[in-house]
Amino acid sequence: MTASRLHLVRHGEVHNPARVLYGRLPDYHLSKAGRGMAAAAADHVGSLDRPVVALYASPLERAQESAEPFAERFGLVPETDIRLIEPANVFEGTQMRRSLMNPMNWWHLRQPSVPSWGEPYTSIAERMLSVMNEAWDAAPEGDLVMVSHQAPIWITHLRVAGLPLRHDPRTRRCALSSVTSFERVGDVWREVAYAEPAATGSAVDVGAV
Repeated sequence: MTASRLHLVRHGEVHNPARVLYGRLPDYHLSKAGRGMAAAAADHVGSLDRPVVALYASPLERAQESAEPFAERFGLVPETDIRLIEPANVFEGTQMRRSLMNPMNWWHLRQPSVPSWGEPYTSIAERMLSVMNEAWDAAPEGDLVMVSHQAPIWITHLRVAGLPLRHDPRTRRCALSSVTSFERVGDVWREVAYAEPAATGSAVDVGAV
């Protein structure tokens, strides 16, 4: 028997009052609202009335903390996988708007199709599909949950849909604690659902590109 459905869950809101582009930087934890968002995502997956048999998470604190409600609800121990991590980028530790006003940083924007400011989109897609395929093949019948980040989830959506990976990061459909669900038939992935179970209207969401 193989898995039935795989849910890519984005982490909740991060406590980031300085609005720093945190990327892979350590010690960025969920805010109080972010913990509520993560719980809402777990409640949503639970409401589907489908057995969840495995839980994976990016090693970054915000993803580990967002996995906690899933671990509690489904009685699972999350497995940390580096392939679910946020892409690195040259703007980490800065405020994005201020960085873009500095002409010395414009060189990093020269090839948005790569992108030239961080990990190539093709690399993100390959590592995400790698962990998804391995987990799918190893799981018993049931659903899988993987807690990751906006860029990896959106790039996976684009690759599965057969769309160009180049995009404007401001246009991603991947809200905080959103759930993007996939099924694999043979070797072919398809997206089957997208949900935004958490209220995010007042959330601060400026941590990555």
